[in-house]
Amino acid sequence: MTILVVDDEELIRSVIKEYLENEEYQVLEAADGEEALEVLSKNTVDLIILDIMMPKKDGYSTMKEVKKLYSLPVIMLSARKEEVDKLLGFDLGTDDYLTKPFSPRELVARVKAVLRRNKTEDVYQFEDFVLDKKGHSLTIAQKEVKLTPKEYELLTYFIQNEGIALSREQLLNKVWGYDFYGDDRTIDTHIKMLRNNLGKYRDFIVTVRGMGYKFEKKEKE
Repeated sequence: MTILVVDDEELIRSVIKEYLENEEYQVLEAADGEEALEVLSKNTVDLIILDIMMPKKDGYSTMKEVKKLYSLPVIMLSARKEEVDKLLGFDLGTDDYLTKPFSPRELVARVKAVLRRNKTEDVYQFEDFVLDKKGHSLTIAQKEVKLTPKEYELLTYFIQNEGIALSREQLLNKVWGYDFYGDDRTIDTHIKMLRNNLGKYRDFIVTVRGMGYKFEKKEKE
C-alpha cells in the first residue's frame, strides 16, 4: 500500500517515512498542499497523512480539494490542540486526527486502523466470535447475541480500531456524535452492558486507566 505524507517539515516527513517503511508501506512525500495534489494526480495512493499548518495551501484547503477529487482516507496532523480545529477536520471528512508532538508508533497504529476501516470485508471473525457487518449481527458459539444499536456501533468502532486506546471523548464523538451532551457515565454504562453481552469474550474490551478503553483479542483457553 502507498501512503502520501504531506508536511512542510522535512524531519517529520523523514521520521514518519522510516516508521511506515518498516511496516512495508510505500511512502510518497509532499512539502505542501499544492505539491500533494500534484503527487496525487500522478500516483495511486491508499491513504494521506496531512499536516494542517503549511505554506501555499494549508491542510484544510488541501483536504477540501482531495475530497472533491478522490475517495481516500486522511489522517490530519496538527500542532494545535483546540477542539474547534479537530471538529473542523472531522467536518471536512478526515478519518482521524493526531496532535503534535505524537508517537510515530501511535501514528502507524492509526494508519493500520484507518486502512482496516476502509476495507470492504463484511465479516470479522476470531475463533467462534463472528461479527457480520452486512447482516448487522454478532454470533458467539453459533448463537446470536442481541445487542442494542449503540452497543453494536461501539463494538464495531472498537474492532475498527483494534489495539488502539480510545478515550471516552473519542467514543462519545464517534458513536453518539458531536452534538450529544452526555458524560463519561454514558460510555461506562454501555461498556458494562456490552461486556455482559460478550460473555466469555468480555475481556476483549480492556480498560485503559486514566483514558478509556481498547479492543484487544485474547486467546481463550
